Amino acid sequence: MPLVEMFQYDFMQRAFLAGIITAVICPILGMFVVVRRQSMIGDGLGHIAFAGVTGGYLAGIYPAAGAFVLTIAGAAGIELVRRRRTQMADTALAVFFYAGIALAIIFSTITRMPSAGLLGFLFGSILTVSWQDVVVIAGCGLTVIAFVFSNFTRLMLVSFDEDVAKVAGIRTAAVNMSLSIVTAITVVTGMMVVGILMVSALMIVPVAAAEQMGKGFKATMAWAVGLAIVAVISGLTAAFYLDIAPGGSIIMTTIIFYIIIAVTRQLCYTWRSARRTQTYP
Repeated sequence: MPLVEMFQYDFMQRAFLAGIITAVICPILGMFVVVRRQSMIGDGLGHIAFAGVTGGYLAGIYPAAGAFVLTIAGAAGIELVRRRRTQMADTALAVFFYAGIALAIIFSTITRMPSAGLLGFLFGSILTVSWQDVVVIAGCGLTVIAFVFSNFTRLMLVSFDEDVAKVAGIRTAAVNMSLSIVTAITVVTGMMVVGILMVSALMIVPVAAAEQMGKGFKATMAWAVGLAIVAVISGLTAAFYLDIAPGGSIIMTTIIFYIIIAVTRQLCYTWRSARRTQTYP
């Protein structure tokens, strides 16, 4: 059978494991990012991660380790600036965003990093992940899931209304900083699967698609995770048989889901409106 054929290859087994883990944690963090209206933070942290990759290569360490260090530092810096001057949060994100790009360019030119390696981090290289990478991704995934579900109520309250959370006695500064750091971990984890340029899409698009279903917060999160998992499975299958880039295939699948749900929702709304008009002329 065609589907069984894929799993005869070790690289596809590793790709599916890494992809499904990432598909679970990205929308979970994406829910809080969307509620906080920080949908572009994934892009900003992604470019900081790119600087970390090239910086790690320059320092002679595992590039992903460099990305973890610099992205977490960048996330903490963004949160500190946001906390001091809330109205400047977007500006601060832009500054960190461009600083990440600039450092990545500088480091890559100094090290003469191979273009194949750069493209792998930019656009994803899920088909080349090793078992060591899978273990790292699984560890990051467990960390993110444990953090979210042990602090779920606090995260929800802080994300929806920080002032109410303060009145309720929640240490909002600590929660916000922790969420920023965990978001950075998620971005670097997703980078290893779909690439720096598309990791934000895996965090945001499934959530945006699930939100259109009009469910509650937990139901929306569950639907977002489900859509992301299906997108990873479909995208990897298409990449294997059509010989196309898996990262782009996965993200394009999430976008197709978003369009289908949006069109279906609009058609249902139009149909219900027409029914009401016929019933109550």
